[in-house]
Amino acid sequence: MESSMSRLRQIARLSLVSWLFFIQTAVSANEVNASQSESVCADTLAYSFKKLASEEVIDLCSTYQGKVIMVVNTASKCGYTYQYEGLENLYKVYGDRDFVVLGFPSNDFANQEPGNEDKIQEFCRLTYGVKFPMFAKTSFKGESANPFFTKLAEYSGSYPQWNFHKYLIDRSGRIVDSFPSAMDPQDSLIIKKIEAVL
Repeated sequence: MESSMSRLRQIARLSLVSWLFFIQTAVSANEVNASQSESVCADTLAYSFKKLASEEVIDLCSTYQGKVIMVVNTASKCGYTYQYEGLENLYKVYGDRDFVVLGFPSNDFANQEPGNEDKIQEFCRLTYGVKFPMFAKTSFKGESANPFFTKLAEYSGSYPQWNFHKYLIDRSGRIVDSFPSAMDPQDSLIIKKIEAVL
């Protein structure tokens, strides 16, 4: 009888040790994954920006990490302003597959975004029905350049030469490609690149 009880206690101890080992291994794996995610995120998306015409600040890492992202510098009075429609369409078509467009208005090129943030927001919504996230007016060149865009430009080797320059970022935070202002957001090449990383 004592031998049976001793055996049962031994089995119980072994089960407990195995269970504790399993929990510790799972926790360690989660910590490694979180650490890896943070390092990837910190490399490209470690920035926070104020939403357009709002005091709300969005942290790019916590909000968009793990998504496929198209980042665009926008303007309301540009020959390429019609591209808002194509960008919004991409957002509608692929949004449920974790794709997002992030718009950053800028007055850098030929003063083609002269309005304040309220006017920019009103124009985007009323004229093109823009629902993708738009951020506070910013700059992409010179000493006051937005550091996020500076990093995108350096990593891709492609600097915005005009409004509506587009950067594509994959789920891991890697810059996949950049597209010049003249390329329509719904160009077949852009569509293929987006679908390849979704």
